[in-house]
Amino acid sequence: MYLSHFGLNEAPFRITPHTEFFFSGANRGATLEALLYAITHDEGIVKVTGEVGSGKTMLCRVLVERLPKNVETIYLATPSLSRDEILHVIAADLQVESRGERVTILLRALQERLIKLYASGRRVVVLIDEAHAMPLATLEEVRLLSNLESNRHKLLQIVMFGQPELDEHLAAANMRQLKERITHSFKLEPLVRSDVESYVDFRMRAAGYRGPNVFAPHAMKLIARASEGLTRRINILADKSLLAAFADSSHQVAAKHARAAIRDSEFGGPRWSPPNAWWLVGAGLAAGLLAGVGLHVYDRWRSPTARAMIEAAAAVPAPAPAGDRPQAPTGGTAVPHTAEGGAPLQAPPAGDASASSQPGAGTQVPSPAASAVGSPGQGPSGPPVAVGPAAATESPARISAASPARDGAAAGPTPPASGKLAQDRFAATQSWLRTAPSGSWTIQVMTASDSQTIDRFLHQAAQEVRLDDLYVYSVHIDGRQYYGVTYGNYASLEDTITAMGELPMSFKSRGPFHRSIVVMRRQNQE
Repeated sequence: MYLSHFGLNEAPFRITPHTEFFFSGANRGATLEALLYAITHDEGIVKVTGEVGSGKTMLCRVLVERLPKNVETIYLATPSLSRDEILHVIAADLQVESRGERVTILLRALQERLIKLYASGRRVVVLIDEAHAMPLATLEEVRLLSNLESNRHKLLQIVMFGQPELDEHLAAANMRQLKERITHSFKLEPLVRSDVESYVDFRMRAAGYRGPNVFAPHAMKLIARASEGLTRRINILADKSLLAAFADSSHQVAAKHARAAIRDSEFGGPRWSPPNAWWLVGAGLAAGLLAGVGLHVYDRWRSPTARAMIEAAAAVPAPAPAGDRPQAPTGGTAVPHTAEGGAPLQAPPAGDASASSQPGAGTQVPSPAASAVGSPGQGPSGPPVAVGPAAATESPARISAASPARDGAAAGPTPPASGKLAQDRFAATQSWLRTAPSGSWTIQVMTASDSQTIDRFLHQAAQEVRLDDLYVYSVHIDGRQYYGVTYGNYASLEDTITAMGELPMSFKSRGPFHRSIVVMRRQNQE
C-alpha cells in the first residue's frame, strides 16, 4: 500500500527471511563469518542460540547461500523428528537407500557415502533449525552422527540453531556427552537502540528508499523500546508505523505513528507504557511504576551480559546522512560467544576479560575503538585513500546523541596511565585523527578499560600486523574511562567490509566492527 508513497521498490519489513535484507551489523556479520570458518575447517558441532525473533532463521538461510560450492547442505526445519527419522531424512538427502534398513546398517551406509564425498572434495553440513524443540533422544542421535569421521577428519558438520531452551536441555546430566562435542557456541543478542536505528535504515535502503531518514528519532526510540531489540518485532512495528504514516499522508514516521503501531501489536515490552495510559492512573500509582522501572533498569545495569552487549553493540557507527553513504551496506560484525567444550572462538568485543567492569545495558553509549592506519590517508598496506563527495559520513546530531558528555570532566582525550606501547600508539593516534579525512572508515578490533590490557593486546597484535597500523584512542562511557584499538583507514564502508574479511583470525575472533572516523574523532575529544 505504501510502497510508492515512500519511493520503495519492495516491502522493507517482511517477517519472512529474505537474505537480501540480511543486516550484518550488531555482530551478525561476524557470527556469519565465524560459522563459515568453523564449517569449512572441520570444527565439529556448532551451536547458535537466540530469543524468539532474534534472527536465527535468517542467519541460517544466509549461511546456506554463503557456503562454498563444495559444501552440500542438509536443512532440517522440522525439529520434531524421532531419532530414526532424522537418520532417514539425512540418508535420503545424501541419496542413500534407507528403506527397511536397521539403524546400525544405515549408519554404516551413511559413513561410506560420506567417505566417498569427502574423497571427492565435498563436505556435508547439517543445519538444524529450532533445535530446542528436538526430543532429547533425537539430540542424542545428533551426537552419534558427529562421530562419523575418517582417520583424520570429521565427515559431517552439524550446526544447531535454537532458543535459549536448547542450553537448558544441554545442561541436563544425560546430555553432557553432546555438550562436550560442541566446539563453538554463539548467541544472538537483541539489538540495542543504536543498532535498531541502523537496522531500520538499512532495510529501508535495501528496499530502494533514497531520501532522508523516514523515522523520526522519537519514533525510533518508541520502536526500540517496544520491540526489545528483537528483529521480528522491529519489522512488525516498523511496517505498521509506515502504514500509519501513509494513512496520515505523511512522509515521515512520527512518534504518534509509532504509538499507533505499538497499540495495534500484541507486545509492548515490559519497560514501555503508552503515554496516554498515564492519564488513567493516579499520581501515587505513577510514582510506584516509576520506582519499579528504576529498579528494573538498575538490575539490568548490574547484569554482566547486558553490560557486555551494550558496549559491544554501541561500537557500530550511526548511519551516514542520505546521499553521502552507500545505499545498502552489507558489512558488520557479531559477537560469537565462548566455545563450549573447547577454546574460545570469540571474546566479547567490549574488551578483555581482565577489564574491571563494563557499561550498563539500556544506555545509548559509544563503544571505544582504536584506529589502525599506516599513515594519514592510507590503509594498512594499500595506496592513498581518495575521498570524494560520495564518501560516507555520519550525522553530527547522531554523533552527539551517541557520545554522552561526562559530568564535571574536562574535554579532551585522556592518555593511558601505563604501558609504554599503549602510550606511544595513543600519541600517534592523536596526530592521525587531526588529519584523517572525515569520510574515512576504520575497523575496531578491541575495547578495554585497563591500559595494561590494551598494551598487552598491542604486543600480541604486532606479531601479525604492522604496529604502525594499530592506533589507540580514548573514550568515556557513562563516566568511565575506556580505550579502544582500531585497524585500517578506508575510503568507504564497502572497502572496510572487504578488509574485515581479510583480518587475522585473532582479530576476527574478537568480533570487529566498522567504525566511522567522524565518530571516533568526536569520542576521542570527549
